[in-house]
Amino acid sequence: MDPTPAVVQQALIAASDAPGYPMTVGLESTRQACVDWLARRFGVTGLAPDGVLPTVGSKELIAGLPTFLGLGPGDLIVQPALAYPTYEVGAALVGAEIMATDSLTAIGPRTPKLLWLNSPSNPTGKVLPAEHLRKVVDWCRERGVLLVSDECYLECAWEAEPISILHPEINGGSIDGLLSVHSLSKRSNLAGYRCAFVAGDPAVVGELLAVRKNLGLMMPTPMQHAMVAALNDDDHVAAQHALYAARRAQLKTALEGSGFRIDHSEASLYLWATRDEPAQETVAWLAERGILVAPGTFYGAAGAQHVRVAFTATDERVAAGAARLAAESA
Repeated sequence: MDPTPAVVQQALIAASDAPGYPMTVGLESTRQACVDWLARRFGVTGLAPDGVLPTVGSKELIAGLPTFLGLGPGDLIVQPALAYPTYEVGAALVGAEIMATDSLTAIGPRTPKLLWLNSPSNPTGKVLPAEHLRKVVDWCRERGVLLVSDECYLECAWEAEPISILHPEINGGSIDGLLSVHSLSKRSNLAGYRCAFVAGDPAVVGELLAVRKNLGLMMPTPMQHAMVAALNDDDHVAAQHALYAARRAQLKTALEGSGFRIDHSEASLYLWATRDEPAQETVAWLAERGILVAPGTFYGAAGAQHVRVAFTATDERVAAGAARLAAESA
């Protein structure tokens, strides 16, 4: 990861005298900054601070959501066919059934209690089109299914324009039954700060708040001030985006020159690469050249012939990896 932006570090220092307990609901200014950011950057309307809840990183919220909602054995949770493993972990913790599919018809006659979307996707970088998002929103509302969209890579786009399910074009102007999850770890290099939030239907957010109060899940006050500074500043995001774009282009060119095909990868911080061979063979081939990647099977059976290549390393490390790949094709 690159350094945390100076504007964020300064906000953290200024707020470092914080002897009192923070509130689980978060500061009004923190929640308002989330509302303003979603409106300014992604055209989200109809959201107010009572529909926002700061979380201690997004992974904590994703893993804990089935618990917070009171789900358990006999309940069905649906996740993408290729997915961040924490969705399945959250289901396993409460004994719920997990189904991995991108097809609504494949769900069959059962009604899930929770359906996860992830656009832009980790690991594939795929961006779901607005038409598909509207279809999923309608399907869930017809059946009373809570729809939660993991949108942590919304600002990491390269060849597509991601859209939030909270946008009125997707939800018809109502955020009822919808939640979106956002993280500052990638866009602002705040992985160590654990700054994230969930936003959407105020009634559902209120349920999460009631449970989280009793679990002591609250973002430290200094981090909330840092989060406000990060969300209010677009300059560091543009600078970081340019860094990632250059690294992505360098790796993509090197991989394609070495016989790889890049699928999807329109957004996020990864290249979904394949040589049409078992993923572990690709992992081993790259490891022999000092390049570490994640096998696609880590994210689901549909990733059997892909690897996830991250471009979050430093310029020097990315250039070194690209040079090693270029040497193979010389």
